[in-house]
Amino acid sequence: MISNKNLARTAGFCYLIVIATGLFSEVFVRQALRVSNDALTTAHNIQTNEMLFRWGFVADLINFVVGIPTILIIYHFFKKSNKIILQIALALVIIQTAIIAVNLLNQITPLLLLSNDTYLNTFQQNQLATLALLSLNIQAQGYGIGLVFFGFYCILIGYVIFKTNAIPKIIGLAYAIAGICYLINNFTMLLSKGFVNPLFIYLAIPIFLGELSLCLWLLIKGIDISKLENNR
Repeated sequence: MISNKNLARTAGFCYLIVIATGLFSEVFVRQALRVSNDALTTAHNIQTNEMLFRWGFVADLINFVVGIPTILIIYHFFKKSNKIILQIALALVIIQTAIIAVNLLNQITPLLLLSNDTYLNTFQQNQLATLALLSLNIQAQGYGIGLVFFGFYCILIGYVIFKTNAIPKIIGLAYAIAGICYLINNFTMLLSKGFVNPLFIYLAIPIFLGELSLCLWLLIKGIDISKLENNR
């Protein structure tokens, strides 16, 4: 049997992988290769850095798979004292994962469009580049929709952490704030003309700190089980 401390550390380690793969695929792949309103340059970047683009896709898949034990371990620890809230949170994050996982089809589509296969010869290169950028734009909106559900998840988990004291209240508060920032960020994008998001640069920091603080606490300190028993 795995001890509670090692189980918490496993959750923290898995969460660290989730954060690392998420940052890699979003910042160092999609944002680095995609050029807004310039389909030909975006297509050139993808073709020139095809293996990097493929690794971004794989990183997202790893993100979803490794994220599952993180979520379930957190549910395991807190379910007895906050079962309804944890069940709602679990449902939200399952929906989020399903949306973003299916949405990965839009991310892989540019590789198919820019593959130079003979059946694509009926299209001009600029047309294929335009369709590739459109697929990435659709992927970005689908990603944002999924993160709305994750934002609510973070708020609920942050509330549970704050109430139980099994993890310092400040971490629960920071995690809930990260969830609020996710909601502000993605609703701003979805409601803005042209889907521009001027707030992202300001919201990214509290989001990163909120998630990283919980990740590192689980990895280094674990969860105070005695506090959970007192809250049952």
